[in-house]
Amino acid sequence: MNPDLFLVVGIVLAVLAVPAVISALTDGRAPRAASIIVLIAGVLIVFAFTKKPGGYEVRDIPNAFYRVIGQFRH
Repeated sequence: MNPDLFLVVGIVLAVLAVPAVISALTDGRAPRAASIIVLIAGVLIVFAFTKKPGGYEVRDIPNAFYRVIGQFRH
């Protein structure tokens, strides 16, 4: 599989988990499901960084999104 895909899915999961964590903390609940999602997102991001030769830089992240979207469009 493509490391760009792992990076994009990891970032999207991490962003989607933020509201769940905040909601659970404000309601006084333990953010169990959100914590698991954050953990999975972190593993995907680290896996992507280790699989791509040379790793990623911050300026490479938008291009990774474009490449993944381009793969799904064609």
